[in-house]
Amino acid sequence: MAITAAQVKELREMTGAGMMDAKKALTENDGDMDAAVDWLRTKGLATAAKKSGRTAAEGLVGVSIDGGKGVAVEVNSETDFVAKNAEFQGMVGKIAEAAINVADVDALQNADLGGKSVAETVTDAIAKIGENMGVRRMAGISGENVASYIHNAATDGMGKIGVLVATTGGDEAFAKQVAMHVAAANPASLSEADLDPAVVEKERQVQIDIAKESGKPDNVIEKMIEGRMKKFMSEVTLLGQSFVINPDLTVGEAAKEAGAEITGFVRMEVGEGIEKAEEDFAAEVAKAAQG
Repeated sequence: MAITAAQVKELREMTGAGMMDAKKALTENDGDMDAAVDWLRTKGLATAAKKSGRTAAEGLVGVSIDGGKGVAVEVNSETDFVAKNAEFQGMVGKIAEAAINVADVDALQNADLGGKSVAETVTDAIAKIGENMGVRRMAGISGENVASYIHNAATDGMGKIGVLVATTGGDEAFAKQVAMHVAAANPASLSEADLDPAVVEKERQVQIDIAKESGKPDNVIEKMIEGRMKKFMSEVTLLGQSFVINPDLTVGEAAKEAGAEITGFVRMEVGEGIEKAEEDFAAEVAKAAQG
């Protein structure tokens, strides 16, 4: 029988299951709502969906490189304990490999992972492990050479911070050093030309306000602002930053000495931008005691 959108919506509201899971449950049970609920429960999907409201801010960043292409993927879990789980790590590795061949996160969710989609694989893991999880984001890069670096590695190819660097010329050792620098220095952009104009304007306005407070003449203020903006650019752009391997050189100067051109980078850190709900231990115990 034909399954209507209204039926799918009703089942989703009852169980919290995903749209495709709800539709499949109704299809498998000829539209019988009660049977569909039971079907979801036996598959662990209704239980998994109820966990989807919990904040998943831990997890791992997995990276994968294939020739001149590289990709970084963030897969979240609720606790760092799960991030250390070998099964979770295996899943992250497979998802990162699948991400090489897709354009964005939506496509990644539908990518095949041994007969199941990435979305289905994650849902199964939620039901089995008992924590909310999710593929949050991915970012790719391409170039003549692509090198990676993992900071706080949990196992090969994944950890708390994943970095990819694309270069033309130079060697892999230099590209790896640049990736390590990116992990440590967290530049906002490759160069001044790539920096968000809104960020530049905001910083300029802050420096104008600070300079005006000095009470100095306008011509002096202009020079103060110019100097401070130059310093700002050297702090936030990769090519302008002091190279952590050799602070006497900027990254741009080091690249030139190495006969390389840095054409792009990706830096991804677990939990960036996620607001974590903080609760002290005493409050947690009190809540548990209240049932």
